[in-house]
Amino acid sequence: MKQPTLLILFLSGLFLVLPTFKKDIHPKKWAMHSISNSKKVVSIYNSLISNNFKLPDLESFSEALIGYYSYKEKGFFKKDFLTIIDFSLSSRVKRLWIIDMTQNKIVMNSLVAHGKNSGEDFANQFSNANESNKSSLGFFATGEVYQGKHGTSLKLDGLEKGINDNARERSIVIHGADYVSENFLKNHNRLGKSHGCPAVPNELSKKIIEIIKNKSCLFIYHSDKNNTISSKLLS
Repeated sequence: MKQPTLLILFLSGLFLVLPTFKKDIHPKKWAMHSISNSKKVVSIYNSLISNNFKLPDLESFSEALIGYYSYKEKGFFKKDFLTIIDFSLSSRVKRLWIIDMTQNKIVMNSLVAHGKNSGEDFANQFSNANESNKSSLGFFATGEVYQGKHGTSLKLDGLEKGINDNARERSIVIHGADYVSENFLKNHNRLGKSHGCPAVPNELSKKIIEIIKNKSCLFIYHSDKNNTISSKLLS
């Protein structure tokens, strides 16, 4: 009789605790806790519909996913698209991904250029300073569309103080460029370089901008420079 008695006492205590548990812990915080769990991230990653595109690296995806949900909870994003740029990779490969978070699928995978003072084929130096001509890392909210010297372009607002929050002042935007192309790659064995903007192929720029404009998440990652942004957001 001792075991049933102990079981009854345990269940009784559990039911007494559950109402307080539900009342005191906000559901969004538990959602964030769930997302930050490595098994949950891997599960989401493995369930991505690739649409025959190559998947982003799991590490960059993990950082991006945690930040996406954290900033979304704070109201920075209004659209359910997550764009990841991995500047750990060579400019010769497609290192920009756009993920539809409502359908959990990759909708675009593209070449993207880095700043001319960030490196040659590989980017390894980053800055938030004016006139640096370097790329910035971290989380951005996409802004409004405008017509500039590169045609249709998309403004960006950096969300990381001291890391990318000068993006708008620096005119760091998404735009098309003829030096982001397969032809340029064949002739130079790397992409051309911007003044710090994540420039994309001319033929894809309008489509990319149309998908991610007006408050979606852009995360620019580097394996050696990410500064554990996600852990800062969760602390």
